[in-house]
Amino acid sequence: MELTYHWEGDVLIPDLELENGSNYQIGKYGRMRQRYLFENHHAMYTHLVLTEKLWKHLEEVDMECNDMMDMLTVRMAEREGVTEHLKSVDQLGWVRKMNNIRSRAEEVVLHDLIYMD
Repeated sequence: MELTYHWEGDVLIPDLELENGSNYQIGKYGRMRQRYLFENHHAMYTHLVLTEKLWKHLEEVDMECNDMMDMLTVRMAEREGVTEHLKSVDQLGWVRKMNNIRSRAEEVVLHDLIYMD
């Protein structure tokens, strides 16, 4: 690998460029995964940064978490009978049940996808 340099004042600066990545905006779960890796698996985090794979990894984790949240929320709601009819009859009851379902689904997602090694 051959590096080229350019002068900035009295200092030689290497001409480094990152590969073109996607324009995906890393969301909540991707940022949580990044923080977890940085704080608990610093060697893995550093390796991903140096090999330019961190953002792709975070993008994949974020997308997978969002998909899993959607799937789990729908399945749990169906299993527990939380329907549009309940929403029209008892809005506060529906909101209470959906918040409970989302909290439980997020616990599963965090355990299975974010805080895994």
